[in-house]
Amino acid sequence: MATINQLVRKPRASKQAKSNVPALESCPQKRGVCTRVYTTTPKKP
Repeated sequence: MATINQLVRKPRASKQAKSNVPALESCPQKRGVCTRVYTTTPKKP
């Protein structure tokens, strides 16, 4: 455990949240959410 003096000199650093998709951080347009996955039968001509 750190002493009060040590904490005054250098406070505790909070944990940085790590992103699950670091490649998409700089380009939000590319980040898409898949709402449903399905197949459609071809329409008859």
